[in-house]
Amino acid sequence: MLLFSPPLRTPRRNRNPTLLKTCIVSGDKLGGDMGDPYVYIYKDKKIKDDAGREIKFCCKSCLKDFNKDTQAYLKKIDEAEAKAKK
Repeated sequence: MLLFSPPLRTPRRNRNPTLLKTCIVSGDKLGGDMGDPYVYIYKDKKIKDDAGREIKFCCKSCLKDFNKDTQAYLKKIDEAEAKAKK
């Protein structure tokens, strides 16, 4: 007889796209002169099996700046999305 416990569930972030119309790094309009936005799925390494969070940038080079101070940009995104929902 095998006994096992079900896997522990961890919180997952919603993968819904951001509500923002501008790049969180440069402030440029998404889908503007730079063409289609660069879509990045951020996964929190502290959360097991994190589904990820979709973040859009005006271009791929903004990802480098995002990675330098990820938590600050995530906070800015959360604040901007909360303001946009009001």
